[in-house]
Amino acid sequence: MKKFVTILFASILVAFSANTTLSAQTAPKSVIHVVTVKWKSDVTPKQIEAALDGVKALPKAYPGITRVWTKSIKVQGGKANAFVMEFKDEAALKDYADSPAQKKWYEVYLPIREESTTFDITN
Repeated sequence: MKKFVTILFASILVAFSANTTLSAQTAPKSVIHVVTVKWKSDVTPKQIEAALDGVKALPKAYPGITRVWTKSIKVQGGKANAFVMEFKDEAALKDYADSPAQKKWYEVYLPIREESTTFDITN
């Protein structure tokens, strides 16, 4: 019985170790930057479209952004839109702040944004 318990414990330990190692190897290092937006009351649909088109253009303007999502399916909390930017890693997110790409996009985005909430998520 003692031998059985030892083998069982060793098997569980090996399985847990393998799972932890596999998870560490497959977990992405990218950062997901999620933004929910409430637009100013006098904003036109054309202005909103320009701001979201600006988000879509960011991966070409800033190589640290690998993907973007702009089609809001469901947004809660009084916000009208949400968009997501995927950054290569935390350093890319940090370097994006005050970058020429961000400043150019902000020229379109900030004048029409009433408020926004941001979540940065990684592993």
